[in-house]
Amino acid sequence: MAGIWRDFVVAVFTACRRRDEQAIADERRRAVERLADETIRQQRRTTDPPQ
Repeated sequence: MAGIWRDFVVAVFTACRRRDEQAIADERRRAVERLADETIRQQRRTTDPPQ
């Protein structure tokens, strides 16, 4: 009986941990996208002459 509860707790812990890992991966992806957008804007400002 203890083995069943142990397996259940491990499954719940693993499911929660995977969600956390996915959230971290999503946040990293958004940070990279923001950095790329900012870099593109800076490049456009430096290469485009004011009109």
